[in-house]
Amino acid sequence: MIPIDSQRPDPDALLARVQAGEERAARGRLRIYFGASAGVGKTFAMLSAARKLQAEGLRPLVGVAETHGRGETAALLDGLEVLPPKQVAWRGRMLPEFDLDGALACRPGLILVDELAHSNAPGSRHPKRWQDVEELLDAGIDVFTTVNVQHLESLNDVVGGITGIRVAETLPDTVFDRAAEVVLVDLPADELLDRLRRGKVYHGEQAGRAARNFFRKGNLIALRELALRRTADRIGGDVQAYRVEQAIRPLWQSGAALLACVGTGADGEQVVRSAARLASQLNTDWHAVYVETPALQRLPAARREKILQVLKLAQDLGATTAVLAGDDIGTAIARYALAQNIPRVVLGRAAPARPWRTPHLRRIAAAAPALDIVEVASAEQSFSKNGDSHQFSGNGSSRKNGDCHRFSGQEGYGRYVLALAASGTVALAGLPLAGALEVTNIAMLFLLAVLVVAFRLGRGPAVLCSFASVAAFDFLFVQPTFSFAVSDVQYLITFGVMLVVGLITSHLAANLRFQARVASHREERVRALYEYARELTGVLQAEQVVEITQRTLAQAFRARVALLLPDADGRLEAAAAPAAADGADSPDPAIGQWAFDHAEAAGIGTGTLPASPWFYLPLVAPMRTRGVLALQPEERRWLLIPEQRRHLDTFAALAAIALERVHYIDVAQEALVQMESERLRNSLLAALSHDLRTPLTSLVGLAESLAMSKPALSITQMDLARALQEETVRMSTLVANLLDMARIESGAVHLNLQWQALEETVGSALRASRTLLAGHRIATALPAGLPLVRYDAVLIERVLGNLLENAAKYTPAGSTITLSARVFRGSLEVTVADDGPGLPAGQEEAIFEKFTRGERESAKPGVGLGLAICRAIIEAHGGAISARRGGGGGAALVFTLPLGTPPALPEEPLDERQVEQ
Repeated sequence: MIPIDSQRPDPDALLARVQAGEERAARGRLRIYFGASAGVGKTFAMLSAARKLQAEGLRPLVGVAETHGRGETAALLDGLEVLPPKQVAWRGRMLPEFDLDGALACRPGLILVDELAHSNAPGSRHPKRWQDVEELLDAGIDVFTTVNVQHLESLNDVVGGITGIRVAETLPDTVFDRAAEVVLVDLPADELLDRLRRGKVYHGEQAGRAARNFFRKGNLIALRELALRRTADRIGGDVQAYRVEQAIRPLWQSGAALLACVGTGADGEQVVRSAARLASQLNTDWHAVYVETPALQRLPAARREKILQVLKLAQDLGATTAVLAGDDIGTAIARYALAQNIPRVVLGRAAPARPWRTPHLRRIAAAAPALDIVEVASAEQSFSKNGDSHQFSGNGSSRKNGDCHRFSGQEGYGRYVLALAASGTVALAGLPLAGALEVTNIAMLFLLAVLVVAFRLGRGPAVLCSFASVAAFDFLFVQPTFSFAVSDVQYLITFGVMLVVGLITSHLAANLRFQARVASHREERVRALYEYARELTGVLQAEQVVEITQRTLAQAFRARVALLLPDADGRLEAAAAPAAADGADSPDPAIGQWAFDHAEAAGIGTGTLPASPWFYLPLVAPMRTRGVLALQPEERRWLLIPEQRRHLDTFAALAAIALERVHYIDVAQEALVQMESERLRNSLLAALSHDLRTPLTSLVGLAESLAMSKPALSITQMDLARALQEETVRMSTLVANLLDMARIESGAVHLNLQWQALEETVGSALRASRTLLAGHRIATALPAGLPLVRYDAVLIERVLGNLLENAAKYTPAGSTITLSARVFRGSLEVTVADDGPGLPAGQEEAIFEKFTRGERESAKPGVGLGLAICRAIIEAHGGAISARRGGGGGAALVFTLPLGTPPALPEEPLDERQVEQ
């Protein structure tokens, strides 16, 4: 047995640790003060640590510190350097936010950024504060921050189920796990409730609402347990990383994980279920492994499939499964347990011992004395006479069907016949050479035969060949010949040495053969993955991904392969039909659709429709599921092997990422074409509008002059002149709209923002539109005392004019158009409503698109730009515009403008007589 402590470290693991250390050295260190809820003292602890470091000579910078009015916490800011907040404009208000650029410019050694899960105001560089912190860390700046357990993405739904409140601000668990330090700030529930009652968490009515909702004792106890467990998991990862970094081999009893050992006997399921129950009772993770030795590789296919089904059961019960390769079961188990820092091993109960075999339990204990070993009683403590009951806790490497391995079929017996034939061949070849060679040289020929048999046929035939070679050597070449009698006692030593050397040689050769086969399989898998990834790097179309995937996976897994990709409606369809033999079935689209919709595997080897001959694996990409990979393997048992399944999952992940990359390439190309088309169209509109504006202005003037010419025109001529004037005005307005749209989209419009009274702008718009509104009743509802609003009066007048014109255009003569305004939710809301036919169903948003009209085929003038211009102007002011059905059944177009704080008017000086009085 190879001592565990003498194993060389994995060079790949060493290289990964070196690279990780270099990355950590270049980045800043993140310390998270972690708590179960608000009020436990995270910010207080963070500021206290900063003051202590300041006393030691470090100059920490406070980027953000939310004291929430707590005097004790605010007092800790005295003497610390505080970074002024950045003011971000949003909906007419200025919001204070963390100044990331200011922090990067200062480049402090340490910065304090409170509330890591905070969402930044729109317009900030990053939407989340944790992304600001990541940029600080990338710049080499150390960061102290705080976070509550409910803000972790993986626990957000759990906390919501406990408290009934779903927290919107979350951060990925990877940010928490990558932190250099996690400091748990803990407080018992009763003490936290006492702090809440004394006003040290929230003040006034907010404290009362918190006590009635989130801050209930049961909630706080459950949150505290979650925080403690999450911190323990984080520390467990730190322990494992430290053991790997320091190459610590001895087991540390710092965890409670279990390792279930699956054997070839009937007790495998009993061991797995007992380990699952024990892990549930301990509330810990557990693993299940099966060690495959060279001897066990030659088990009948039915027995190997049964073992793999037991491993699949363990995986379904929540275990991390693995198939280990090794020549000694006990050593392999001990090595795995030490590498994963698993302190407890669960085995089946040992069978009666055989004197010449060491039980696996003793082998494990000898290799790793610190392991706790738990024996599980079998469901049936009966062992068949043929020994069909190999267990890890039993004796020796395995039991044979009729002694360790009875090989079924001619293949098993044939190898033993070939071993005897090899020994006989050497004996016959040595007879003519007996007079020319020394007896010891002839013995070497027999040893050579044993070595060849061990390498080509395995350990069992090599053992038989060793005994047969010793017998043939004694009978044919040792005096007296043709007899098993020995004339010289020293030949007995020769026989013994020859037999031992043959056995050892056969053992080593068989192990080398097994390890070479395992290494070859691993190399084939790695090479297939490399070639697949290399081919996918250059693809630009989904069809190429499908072709490469089908070809590569068909070769790697000896299976029929098909890719089912979704259409625009999310319904799967076969991207390409796999090569099918006569009578072979095709993938079932219904099963593939289920796997796609639920992002779970289905079909053969799973718990969903396992009778299907196909295996359906969803292609889950970072953004969404991109399709389903369907395979029909030649042998279904390979899907049960954990290594093969992980290999397939890796192929699927690469295919999903490639499909997503191709999708976004198509999206980028479409966006580029659309942007270029839009640019060309805007350029054309701007050029045409500019060139048409001058002659149209002249035509308007000529039409007006013609109507006022002397002597007066006849009635018919006057009607023609007025019609000409109206059409030229309409054409001039259309060209002005085209030019305005092009200028707005090019960014050439600069707002002239002034504090205005809405009543004045409404009056100007109504006067400018009086001709268009001549056949309609106009009503205004502007309450007294409307506040001043900061906007560009010319552009807002254009918006009102377009809305009024739109209402007049699509309502019959005599209809009422109502213009109203009110203050609503911090904004000034202006509504232009009518009692006409209303909006077409489903067109509430479409009417604001360029060149979209309320009626596709209509004699009404216009090209559908008026509302698009309105939306562009309102959004440039920081407001919003929408359309809905009016209260009277017509249409209502509503826009909002953000309110602000108007400048204070200067006070009038008091009259001297008023002063005297």
